[in-house]
Amino acid sequence: MTIFLRLFFTFAFIVLIVTSSSLSSAPAAQALDVSKATIVDLTHPIDANTIYWPTETKTFQLDEVHKGVTERGFFYASYRFCSPEHGGTHVDAPFHFAERGQTTAVIPIDRLSGPAVVIDVSTKAAEDTDYTLSAQDVSDWEHAHGKIPDGAIVLLRTGWSSRWPNKRAYLGDDTPGDASNLHFPSYGPEAARLLVDRGVAVLAVDTASIDNGPSKDFLVHRIAGAANVVGLENVTNLDQLPATGAWAIVLPMKIAKGSGAPARAIAFVP
Repeated sequence: MTIFLRLFFTFAFIVLIVTSSSLSSAPAAQALDVSKATIVDLTHPIDANTIYWPTETKTFQLDEVHKGVTERGFFYASYRFCSPEHGGTHVDAPFHFAERGQTTAVIPIDRLSGPAVVIDVSTKAAEDTDYTLSAQDVSDWEHAHGKIPDGAIVLLRTGWSSRWPNKRAYLGDDTPGDASNLHFPSYGPEAARLLVDRGVAVLAVDTASIDNGPSKDFLVHRIAGAANVVGLENVTNLDQLPATGAWAIVLPMKIAKGSGAPARAIAFVP
């Protein structure tokens, strides 16, 4: 194991112990040994195929500064990139839809690490493209797995990540500059309120928004933002996680005054 991996595991284990000490309702997460866990990457790569909200006029751009052998005879590569905050796997800071919400750089780090709760509605979403998670879905999950713990990172699995990066299949429409005819599943407002009441830290989803495609008032964003609950959109590989027992870490770029940021999200699975 490299020194980097040892340092990473040590840091992750410290975060796990400190955070989980207050989560008595999550015994599986408390007992997880990250050094023996499988690490699942929940992040899409950022490249020319990355999906952004249709109204974005600019998307990811990567410019070569230098790539090749220098005059001193060694290889050197460096690039310059430009990207909107909200595209690919990214965090929505509470400030995105709440004037007094936390901006990206001030989100407490302990809110970005917690027990992973995976709610699978992929079967329902396959039947209804615009399906929204209901309060009953949350209650059914809790009946099967126990109460969702305070500080949880909720990951809503709709199955939509299998459509990435086909923009039309993923968003329901690929008309440039037009977000009026989108179709994809996500959270419903009543479920969002229930999860906020449970004290969750993050609402994550494998679609383009924590509100479903047809939404025009973005109630879920507003509910989450008002409670300083972080949004995490366009995640992937949720089929590799159990309903409970894993531990998730979400690390966005620390953009000062940002309304969001690209993020690397991972999960430790026992």
